[in-house]
Amino acid sequence: MNIIAAVDKNWAIGNKRDLLIRIPADHKFFRQETTGKVVVYGRKTLATFPQAQPLKDRINIILSANRDFQVKDATVKHSVAELLTELEKYPSEAVYIIGGESVYRQMLPYCDVAHITKIDRAYAADAYFPDLDQMKEWQITADSDEQSYFDITYEFLRYQRFDG
Repeated sequence: MNIIAAVDKNWAIGNKRDLLIRIPADHKFFRQETTGKVVVYGRKTLATFPQAQPLKDRINIILSANRDFQVKDATVKHSVAELLTELEKYPSEAVYIIGGESVYRQMLPYCDVAHITKIDRAYAADAYFPDLDQMKEWQITADSDEQSYFDITYEFLRYQRFDG
C-alpha cells in the first residue's frame, strides 16, 4: 500500500484545515500517481477538495467514525478493520493513503511505500505526517533533483519500509 503527502522540513502537512502551500508540480505528481487508483482519506480531507466532492477518476474510500456520514460517489468505512477488509478487493500497489493526519497515522503501519514531496521550508502548522526520517524501518530509495517553485525548493522522495 502507498502513502502520499507533501511535507515541510518539520513534516508538517497542513494548517487550519488547508494545505501549507500549493505547488503545481506536486499536484501534477499526485494526479499522475493516483488517477485510476484507490484513494483513502478522512472526512476532513474531503472537505478541502473542490466543492467537497470525491476525486474524479479514482475509487474514493473515506474513513470516518461517524456512522451517519455518507458521500455520493465514495465508499465510507467506519474503522481501520472495516477499511482493511474493503481494501482486500484491490491490489495493494493500487491503494494510496492521501490524508489527513489521523488517517496517515492509522494507516502508516499497513503501507510499504511513501511518496513524499519534501519542501525545504518550515511553515506555521497544526497537522503533521509521521517523521519517516526518525523511523529506522523507512529508507529513502529514490529522490529527484531539487525542484523550485518561485523561491521555494523541494524534492520528490520515495521511502520504502524494510522490516527486520
